[in-house]
Amino acid sequence: MKINLIHGDIRDFIKNLDEHSQAEVLRVLDLLEDKGHEIRMPYSKKITKSIYELRIKTVQNVRIFYVFYQNQIFLLHAIIKQKQKLSKKDIAVAINREKSLHLI
Repeated sequence: MKINLIHGDIRDFIKNLDEHSQAEVLRVLDLLEDKGHEIRMPYSKKITKSIYELRIKTVQNVRIFYVFYQNQIFLLHAIIKQKQKLSKKDIAVAINREKSLHLI
């Protein structure tokens, strides 16, 4: 399944991670690309009706929000999770970017 970036800040986010975290993010993105809808915990978790979070554990807890659409994967937003619960602001960014795709 092809992975698409919705926003350039996702590429910048990944580039700015430390070398180990960056390698782990790329490994899990390859896993997502290979498994698609079949990817499950501990790597992926559904957070809204259509948005999932890719969960990458390194020194930092990296989260990448994504959706499936027309047999493709669209990365919406990327963060370093700092609290137990996901920020409503970060979820809102992902939802707004999903809407910009005209998927809803």
